[in-house]
Amino acid sequence: MANEPSFPDSVIDEDPKKALEDLSRALEQKTDSAEWYCQRAYAHILLKNYSNAVTDAKKALEFKPNCATAFLRLGIAEYHLKNYQSSREAFEEGQKIDGSEGSFNVWIKRCEENMDLGKHEVTSEMTTQKTASQKIKYDWYQTESQVIVTIMIRNAQKDAVKVQFEDKKLNAAVKLASEDDFNLNIDLLHPIVPSQCTFKIIASKIEIKMKKAEAIRWEKLVGEAVADVKHFTPDKYPSSSLHTRNWDKLVEDIKEEEKNEKPEGDAALNKLFQQIYSDGTDEVKRAMNKSFMESGGTVLSTNWTDVGKRKVDVCPPDDAEYKKF
Repeated sequence: MANEPSFPDSVIDEDPKKALEDLSRALEQKTDSAEWYCQRAYAHILLKNYSNAVTDAKKALEFKPNCATAFLRLGIAEYHLKNYQSSREAFEEGQKIDGSEGSFNVWIKRCEENMDLGKHEVTSEMTTQKTASQKIKYDWYQTESQVIVTIMIRNAQKDAVKVQFEDKKLNAAVKLASEDDFNLNIDLLHPIVPSQCTFKIIASKIEIKMKKAEAIRWEKLVGEAVADVKHFTPDKYPSSSLHTRNWDKLVEDIKEEEKNEKPEGDAALNKLFQQIYSDGTDEVKRAMNKSFMESGGTVLSTNWTDVGKRKVDVCPPDDAEYKKF
């Protein structure tokens, strides 16, 4: 057994995809290695294959029930799958085995924060509006750069949904098949960037993405902001090993995914306008802001020479009628 291959964290850190392939080949020859299953779970986590990581971590625990590292891997994978209760239980079991591993305390706290948010926000902030046939709910979560609100309305029609963004306000109106309409009007805890906010309609819900004005952690969705805000700190992101830089890389990967996300329909058009605004000169930005505001959102011009010297009139599409609300 002297020639048995070794797969330390540092090797997996360098090339998790290759490590995954090597570990899979090794496990074909030795199917009862708790260590290799545990390390393959780590490779899956780095590659964001969280369901596979759960399977491998559980397999490792079948062969070695007292493996604290396997419980750590299991907890991290469950956390990313948003199974916070199962995640916390895994961390607590691992902590019983190795109380000196500080990562367990950090992850347990993160799980409890998310579980508390679920209990508190659902009770105090999640709106339920009775219609003729259903109760409509909304919920929210956040990333470093965005706040995402989901409205649980199935099969909403595109022309029945209207969402407006202001610096610290969100207004969403949905016309329902029944006589009742759903209206969501929120005074947000912190400012957003309206020009970089979007929404999309899918079969099971309406998803609203709001760009944060600052990369700070929102303690709640609505209310008055406090002076002592918590900034996101990727360098302090909990890690399953001593190499915290790997989790920094995961944070950067998430940012890259958001950047490369390919929207469709209105979201794609909004993204195009956002890119034009972001890359434009000061005159282009003034022209876009002035034309959009004065025309009630029906005209978007980049020509400051033109719109700078006149008021931009409302100009709805030929098949539409403009109404003030």
